[in-house]
Amino acid sequence: MIYGANGYTGELIAREAVARGYRPLLAGRNAKKLQPLAEELGLPAMAVSLDATETLERSLRDMDVVIHCAGPFSATAEPMMRACINAGTHYQDITGEMAVYQAAHALHAEAKAAGIVLCPGTGFDVIPTDCLAAALHRAIPSATHLTLGFDSDSSFSPGTAKTSIESLGVGGAVRRQGRIEVIGHGELTRQIDFGRGEKFAVAIPWGDVATAYYSTEIPNIEVYIPMSPRRAKKLRRLNRFRWLLRMDWVQNWLKGKVDKSVRGPSADKRSEQQTWVWGEVRNDRRGERKIGRVVTANGYDVTVSGSLAVMEFLLDYKGAGGYFTPSKLCGFELVERLPGSSLIKIGID
Repeated sequence: MIYGANGYTGELIAREAVARGYRPLLAGRNAKKLQPLAEELGLPAMAVSLDATETLERSLRDMDVVIHCAGPFSATAEPMMRACINAGTHYQDITGEMAVYQAAHALHAEAKAAGIVLCPGTGFDVIPTDCLAAALHRAIPSATHLTLGFDSDSSFSPGTAKTSIESLGVGGAVRRQGRIEVIGHGELTRQIDFGRGEKFAVAIPWGDVATAYYSTEIPNIEVYIPMSPRRAKKLRRLNRFRWLLRMDWVQNWLKGKVDKSVRGPSADKRSEQQTWVWGEVRNDRRGERKIGRVVTANGYDVTVSGSLAVMEFLLDYKGAGGYFTPSKLCGFELVERLPGSSLIKIGID
């Protein structure tokens, strides 16, 4: 099942699934929005609300795996995960939200008892960074600090843009001594060569602050993206208004602007875009440090190919249930197998 197949990324996943010979059930909350795509692709479709627990669980019992694409995941992920646990269906999604990863991790015991896998973040959030984190941890198993980042030609998807809006009222996030700490927007900066020259970069509350810890157990984690110093200064000014940015009416207004102005790129545009993913791992006590890099396709195409790669893995999966990060489930080589990806390169510079 692809739930949320009528969204931009859900539709891309559905089209590629059909191109690979699969016939997924297209599902979502709105039958009128689903039907045109279902008719075009010759696929079955059904409208079901996440609030209709019994109907949802009944429809999932015939499914091996669900790819959940309907945001906002902060509201939709946990009901779908619980339905999958009760129905005995593997769960994956394309979220980048830390709260969803934490919720999935908290459901580990229940998923394990049910014999099903919970694997949120099977798209650009967080396959490339998660796999690089796992590879770097393998290079220095005793690492105490992990820093990740990426430099992309791609703009944010509508879903990622909305997730960023939700974080405006909260602040940034890093992990310190195993605990997630909220920091000010633009508080942490550094110079990073992501793979195409050194750039000024700012720490952001990316999903790996949660997931990389689950994958590596490294207690100190930060994630960065390039940003102009001028924009970073503007971002810091928002810290005074975080109380306002948390209000529902402000959040709804900003997300409404995303719906009106943010659109996914064409296939031609996506084919021109790449992403440079960088990571640093170190153990300061031992004076050990390694740098890792991998280049991937644009974020949208990574999400499509990544989610389907995990889906195909789960269709043949015979292992234990529970919560998994992408690298824990499929190995850090997962990113290297995706179209448009390079091999992970790890060195000292």
